[in-house]
Amino acid sequence: MTITSGDTERAAFDEVVASSERRLLRLALMLSGGVHSAEDLVQTVLARAHRRWDRISALDNPDAYLSKMVVNEFLSWRRRLKNQELPLAELPDTPADDDVSTRLAQRDAAWRLLAGLPRQQRAVLVLRFYEDLPDDEIATILGCSTGTVRSHASRGLATLRANLPTFDKEH
Repeated sequence: MTITSGDTERAAFDEVVASSERRLLRLALMLSGGVHSAEDLVQTVLARAHRRWDRISALDNPDAYLSKMVVNEFLSWRRRLKNQELPLAELPDTPADDDVSTRLAQRDAAWRLLAGLPRQQRAVLVLRFYEDLPDDEIATILGCSTGTVRSHASRGLATLRANLPTFDKEH
């Protein structure tokens, strides 16, 4: 049995998927706000990456490129959901003390606030605070200037701050 270059490329792709799939799913979850949407997003990106793996594998950092693909696919007009689903916190199997319910309510509130942001602002905040990327890398991923990144971050944070007290008073 001879090993072809196609087998080698397929093995390399499988290795990258195995090592980065969970990270890509977490990134997609933070962007999309829903487990199923995140899985669809990553599946779409990996299918595209597989078709172009010969070019992607030649890059200096294929993992970073896959992250960029996830963000771009999220921002794409084709990924816009027709209905505005709000992610709900998953309840534990057995009820526990109020501490758990308070944490779940806070997590649900954070998801709702983040889901209310425009896609660009949400992407900037997720890349900045969840992925811990500097503004210049975010600008490269989003294909915009660092000033635009800072503007989106500033507006997104201002919106979150403005809506936070309102939400606390309601609940």
